[in-house]
Amino acid sequence: MVYRSHVLICNGTGCTASKAPELMARLEKALAANGIEKEVKIVKTGCFGLCEKGPILVVYPEGATYCHVTPEDIDEIVNEHLVKGRIVKHLLLGDKDAEDVAKSLDNVDFFSRQFRIALRNCGVINPEVIDEYIAKDGYMALAKALTKMTPQQVIDEIKKSGLRGRGGGGFPTGLKWQFAADQVNDQKYVCCNADEGDPGAFMDRSILEGDPHTLIEAMAIAGYAIGSNQGYIYVRAEYPIAVNRLQIAINQAREYGLLGKNIFGTDFSFDLELRLGAGAFVCGEETALMTSIEGHRGEPRTRPPFPAVKGLWGKPTILNNVETYANIPVILLKGADWFTSIGTEKSKGTKVFAIGGKINNTGLVEIPMGTTLREVVYDIGGGIPKGKKFKAAQTGGPSGGCIPADYIDTPIDYDNLLKLGSMMGSGGLIVMDEDNCMVDIAKFFLEFTVDESCGKCPPCRIGTKRMYEILDRITNGKGEEGDIEKLEILAESIHQGALCGLGQTAPNPVLSTLKYFRDEYEAHVKEHRCPSGVCKAMLKYTIIADKCKGCSLCSKKCPVGAISGEIKKPYLIDQSKCIKCGVCMDVCKFAAIEKK
Repeated sequence: MVYRSHVLICNGTGCTASKAPELMARLEKALAANGIEKEVKIVKTGCFGLCEKGPILVVYPEGATYCHVTPEDIDEIVNEHLVKGRIVKHLLLGDKDAEDVAKSLDNVDFFSRQFRIALRNCGVINPEVIDEYIAKDGYMALAKALTKMTPQQVIDEIKKSGLRGRGGGGFPTGLKWQFAADQVNDQKYVCCNADEGDPGAFMDRSILEGDPHTLIEAMAIAGYAIGSNQGYIYVRAEYPIAVNRLQIAINQAREYGLLGKNIFGTDFSFDLELRLGAGAFVCGEETALMTSIEGHRGEPRTRPPFPAVKGLWGKPTILNNVETYANIPVILLKGADWFTSIGTEKSKGTKVFAIGGKINNTGLVEIPMGTTLREVVYDIGGGIPKGKKFKAAQTGGPSGGCIPADYIDTPIDYDNLLKLGSMMGSGGLIVMDEDNCMVDIAKFFLEFTVDESCGKCPPCRIGTKRMYEILDRITNGKGEEGDIEKLEILAESIHQGALCGLGQTAPNPVLSTLKYFRDEYEAHVKEHRCPSGVCKAMLKYTIIADKCKGCSLCSKKCPVGAISGEIKKPYLIDQSKCIKCGVCMDVCKFAAIEKK
């Protein structure tokens, strides 16, 4: 059937939570009411990436992109745009007064500076319809591999591409596949780490929700390359949309003969199963993940032997994350030389980041390796809200570190981040401004690690707990001389003694903040003062006498009666009664109250 218009509606997790399903139902009803339901096709897509502007709705062929769409806006879009052909300017994303008011996504700054490989189909196709993936060259790479390439040729192409693991350490993908292929065994396995658990990270989830077939195709290619007939996708049960769409995609692939026996009429057979995780961060570590798939408590194993030699059920196993796999079909179709033309000398291709925190354009971005942090924060991310000053960016989640403003022009790649005391990780990027306390940030990540530690090894189980206790004491104004040195000693001990990579890197947020923001630690410990005014126990609200008009509003609103004075004279705050709630500062109309 030929349609005169296509309406794409984001149905990623963020937009779903913001009533995207309700928008679709309202749209169907409005189309029917106007008798044009057979002229306009509704397409349910994955995440567009610009989560800050969601829910997003795009109307083609014009390419008009509407943002912050509410159910009440649907009738206007249908009546004006789809019936009368008049674009609804006040709902448009981008410059509403531009001559080309129907701006496509590619012309919006947030998207124009990106280079989409892993996210190429997200927000473009309906993830629940396999035909739409096939129409975008889906499964062509698998066909090419099975009919025109030997397993070794596939591995050689991946090695030549320079693709490195996008889940953490950045190990060369082709080399990992080669290790598994070289093993002589009657059974091998292909696994996918979709257990994305870093705070603020949602890259893999968005690919699963928006383009699940790319993962299926890539894992089948990996199976062919190493000689495996079975794959497992380990995905969090907390991601119901991703789980549902993955299962739909697997069923469709089986129905089309793209999974199962004799794929494309060859002697190659491969199938996939889902395994649901229970939200344990440690199961993002490869050996813990495999232990969990086997039905045991998710705990890391000692290495060597490495999984490529002895992994799932003691058999040779490769494990990559979702984003890594998402690059495979494109590399095989366009060639390793094309892929190596993108990025830097030692970090090829692109990287997907989930940018959040103190930034205007929260969402997903995919940029060539080597893009500077400044470009990400200001050109793509739209800068810091309220014109605040950029202070630092946290990359790599609980295993990463903070990059201070002094290094904002550093090109982002694996090696540069490691030099700065951080790491790529899975791709979470949390932006902080002048109001963030770096000691509090370190405490936040360490608290996460303490909660998520599997407890198998004492350095991680006990060491991180002791570090957290010291940080908690410091942020509560009870820091003592020598606390900073104790943190450094503990960090080094954990780094050297922890069993797995997650434990070994747990002190990184503390070490990186100590390296670049030691003065803030010293202010907390020596002066019992939080320079950013974040640590509540050390806050002090005071009234500036010259600015106070004696209106008494602060006194009336104080919940504990800590403020007293006479009308038309400066008021005073009784520090012994003050609970540091900040109500007085919020209600003061004369900016007469400060916190420090």
